[in-house]
Amino acid sequence: MARRKVKAEPVVWWRRFTVVQRWLAGVAVVLVVGIVLALVLWPDAKPEPPRERQYLEFTACLLTAKDGVRDPAAAPAWAAMQDASLQTRAKVQYLEVTGDQTVDNAVPFLNSLAQGKCALILAAGEVPVGAVAKGAGAFPAKQFVTVGAGASGPNVQAVDASTPHDEIVQIITKSVAASPR
Repeated sequence: MARRKVKAEPVVWWRRFTVVQRWLAGVAVVLVVGIVLALVLWPDAKPEPPRERQYLEFTACLLTAKDGVRDPAAAPAWAAMQDASLQTRAKVQYLEVTGDQTVDNAVPFLNSLAQGKCALILAAGEVPVGAVAKGAGAFPAKQFVTVGAGASGPNVQAVDASTPHDEIVQIITKSVAASPR
């Protein structure tokens, strides 16, 4: 008798399970993969910080020469105003004198700040300080601050041009505290 060689089939491990067991195993694998993906891709439960700040109804304005806050006379004042804004939540803005860089041309720019919502008006640079010297008297209810000497009056205060930061922050802080809310 000759023996016939029987071809052995490879044993597939999953065929040992019933159809129901295979189906349950498949569902379990899908659930595990889904949970892992959810944990990896799920956004943080922490809320995003607000993108805007809630400002007070107080605005401090800076009058600058044609270069704006890039002007060497205005840059330190603008930095101090921004720091004061972070501490007090006061709004800060600036206005550049455009056109001729003369005191007579700068006075209308100063007037627009004084007639607007600016509670405190700062001036940095020779022309803007000259505009305050010429036009601050027309607005006795407004408070003016000049970076450097050159203007005086009952509603005008000068800060040292070489180190204006701390004085400007202090002036804005006091003005915000004194303003009605």
